Amino acid sequence: MSRDGYDVVVVGAGNAGLCAALSAHERGARVLVLEKAPRAERGGNTAFTGGLLRFAFNGIEDFKPLLPDYSQEELDAVDVGRYTQRDYANDLDRVTEGLCDPELVDILTSQSYPTMLWMRERGVRWMLAIGRQSFQHEGKAKFFGNLILEANGGGQGLSDRLFEIAENAGIDIAYDTKATGLETDDRNAVVGVRVFGPEGKRLIPCGAVVLAAGGFEANKEMRTRYLGPDWELAKVRGARFNTGDAIRAALDVGAQPYGHWSSCHAVAWDLLSDDVGDLRIGDLHQKHSYPIGIVVNREGRRFVDEGADYRNYTYAKYGREILKQPGRAAFQIFDSKTIPLLRDEYRIRQATRGRADNIRELADQLTIDPDGLERTVKEFNNAIQPGDFNPSVLDGKHTEGITPPKTNWAIPIDEPPYEGYAVTCGITFTFGGVRINTKAQVLDTENRPIPGLFAAGELVGGLFYYNYAGGSGLMGGAVFGRLAGTSAAEAAG
Repeated sequence: MSRDGYDVVVVGAGNAGLCAALSAHERGARVLVLEKAPRAERGGNTAFTGGLLRFAFNGIEDFKPLLPDYSQEELDAVDVGRYTQRDYANDLDRVTEGLCDPELVDILTSQSYPTMLWMRERGVRWMLAIGRQSFQHEGKAKFFGNLILEANGGGQGLSDRLFEIAENAGIDIAYDTKATGLETDDRNAVVGVRVFGPEGKRLIPCGAVVLAAGGFEANKEMRTRYLGPDWELAKVRGARFNTGDAIRAALDVGAQPYGHWSSCHAVAWDLLSDDVGDLRIGDLHQKHSYPIGIVVNREGRRFVDEGADYRNYTYAKYGREILKQPGRAAFQIFDSKTIPLLRDEYRIRQATRGRADNIRELADQLTIDPDGLERTVKEFNNAIQPGDFNPSVLDGKHTEGITPPKTNWAIPIDEPPYEGYAVTCGITFTFGGVRINTKAQVLDTENRPIPGLFAAGELVGGLFYYNYAGGSGLMGGAVFGRLAGTSAAEAAG
């Protein structure tokens, strides 16, 4: 780490931060990346994801540059459909109840495919997410929810590859080193970063700073203050280092708070998992096959419409509903018809599961009220309407006469053996952060850019409200990271 300073200092070493570092480096900047974690736990939330990115495309032809090692025969065996920039924007508008910032959405959707190409050209390898995101339909793997590609090796693979590319480019990375504040001059321009690391406290002079250190999901005090009661009890599905330090540093120099500070991305997470993420397990504590089963609480009652939409558009908000249930617990129930369709994460040794030949025995194993579960399963089965079950599309196979309804994929739970999986609320990232403009400059409370300060990734507010479209977090990190790196290098001169 140079003692003469850097052109650009990037705070945070997840997907957004490393994309910012690479982009700034390509424009001739001397770049330092600050990673709060030790090397063994590096990568922020990126390493805990499935490595799927949501991007706009017009058809299978757009995938060929991204998948140069795939044969035409392999590409012919999948059905990717079409997902335009307008489709992407409409999805974000729909799931955020029309609150997402239109300028940020426009940048994300228009730059999603070019950024996928940019990452591939720099050495990130993509693969078809057939196991996670498709079902066989009419002889082809049909993808659902418009998530098609994942990084080779998932989130951990994406993180490792970005670090490798950054290191090969000569970008300095300081581990075990956290930013404790921003240094500004008389114009309130950012001219350095105060850090604490193995050498103690010091000031690193620089021409520009990119903040990309995630939200405050690993900070119990901030979770409770902004999200509300009981959020200190949620599991953290990702990095233990995302404690809101960079957000507070930005606010301390006048940055504008922005976005949905009282909401977050939260999922169904294994009930007996550790309080914070474990890189040895990664994202496999998640349980995302609930659309083809039912979800009940300890009383045996359903409390969400499991089939309201593809899981890509519901999973990020249903975790919050679990936190409201007795004991902050829920149980996903399947029978022998759907057990073979469960995602790989259900088969890990660490899954908290029960298996039985009758519903009462399953309830006893999982500490669910047996009468309640038996009653719910009977009422659910009786409410199912005729139709063809097809998990690869919104099949309209629904219930009538029960609350909540199930809008799609409603099939009877009546063929033993039965399986149940115990889950709780796992928080992924928070939606509140700082405001940026179309150059990724951080704005102050008067909507003026703070000179020398840029931001990307999960600490940027304004993109997600209430809910989230799967894969748009990593994509947003890459898009705005690339943009922030470019702008920071230009500002540093």
